[in-house]
Amino acid sequence: MSVHLDTTRSALDADKRIELRWRSARRSLAEQGADEEDLRLLDGVVGGVAEVPGPQGEALFASAGKLLGAFTLAEPPPADSARLLPVPDPLGLAIDRDHQLPHVVVAVDREGADVEAYPAAAHEPSFQRSFHGSTLHITRVKAGAEAQASFHRRSVNLWTENTEQVAQDVRDAAAHVDAAVILVAGDPKAVGLLREHFTARPPLGQVVYIGGGRTDTSARESLRANVDDAIREAMAVQHRGVLDTLDADLAGGRALQGIPAVKEALAEGRVEVLLLAAHQAGAPVLYASRHDPRALGTDPAALGGGPTVFSAPAAPLLLRSAVLGGAAFTELLPPARATDGVAALLRY
Repeated sequence: MSVHLDTTRSALDADKRIELRWRSARRSLAEQGADEEDLRLLDGVVGGVAEVPGPQGEALFASAGKLLGAFTLAEPPPADSARLLPVPDPLGLAIDRDHQLPHVVVAVDREGADVEAYPAAAHEPSFQRSFHGSTLHITRVKAGAEAQASFHRRSVNLWTENTEQVAQDVRDAAAHVDAAVILVAGDPKAVGLLREHFTARPPLGQVVYIGGGRTDTSARESLRANVDDAIREAMAVQHRGVLDTLDADLAGGRALQGIPAVKEALAEGRVEVLLLAAHQAGAPVLYASRHDPRALGTDPAALGGGPTVFSAPAAPLLLRSAVLGGAAFTELLPPARATDGVAALLRY
């Protein structure tokens, strides 16, 4: 069984809404012939993560009385789905993961910074460091001009020392998660000093400067919203790069599109990156064999027939073959198109 549910917790009655969604999915699975033992198993785990506020989704996989996987999605699926197939249907989960990037969030001010590193699709940081330097530079000075000048010099020195430590924390955090992007926000003067440190010794990943900070609730909320927007933009840029490569390689004969050509390349282990459109409505049924899981066909006889051959929609079988062949996956993000909503970048 493969289930993708919207488990958003923005509304006060979120628990009830999720219960109704699962009830509908459960009924659909029962009508498809799902085992009651598996359904009871999912009864006990469905519901998302209560500690994660706002939009989210959930992908659940179960078979033979065992929970094969339970995953929180960063965004709700476009529509709830519940399918009983001979193989898992992880397309929704694969697309959600494809939209996430390992990243570092930095909120910096004149005292220090909060540095958090997130692996792709993680809701909690795997690296977290808060640095609080001396607060001498924000002490009120009532002496004359000479004392104020001396204070100013000490303030600049402290900002420099603080941001130097923060810059190293960011480098460590970026290396920890192999960050694709580093999102920096906070006090303009402290951010400016941090930028200088990054110019001298760049951290791993693209550095993007955004609004927000760590001073109060409003600044933190602004930071969170700007982080989400920046991640989406970075993801879109990354995808555009892959799709530009696809266009060039299709023109040069180094890529394929359409199910017939791609399934053959997958069986031969020639696919470097499999690209699928999110919407696979109308996709044909393919056949696969348990003896040779990478091989796919439109005729069971071509796979030898017999009880080891089974049928399923194209997308999960293509994903299965790609995983077994060590291929990567990327969504064929609109407005890009390919025959059958399927394309592949080739190794050779």
